[in-house]
Amino acid sequence: MANHPSALKRARQSQRRRMRNKFWRTRVRNVVKAVRKALQAGDPQLAQEALAKAVPVIDKAASKGVIHWRNAARKISRLSRQVHALSESRSQTA
Repeated sequence: MANHPSALKRARQSQRRRMRNKFWRTRVRNVVKAVRKALQAGDPQLAQEALAKAVPVIDKAASKGVIHWRNAARKISRLSRQVHALSESRSQTA
């Protein structure tokens, strides 16, 4: 364990940041999982709603530096493409 006051402070800051990052990382995983679950159910309306909730969470995690901005863009792009493909396939059959 650290002994110097500055090292003790740095340890406290690291712990706080680690917990904050863990919270946002978990949130991102959960919203992505919700979109994938809606896609698997085959419900375009539910998938659209889940995606609309997921995008701001992913963007916020990227803005906080929890995930890289390109990683966030890739996640959003892939999910959007899948949701769009689902809604297109539903409109083709209807």
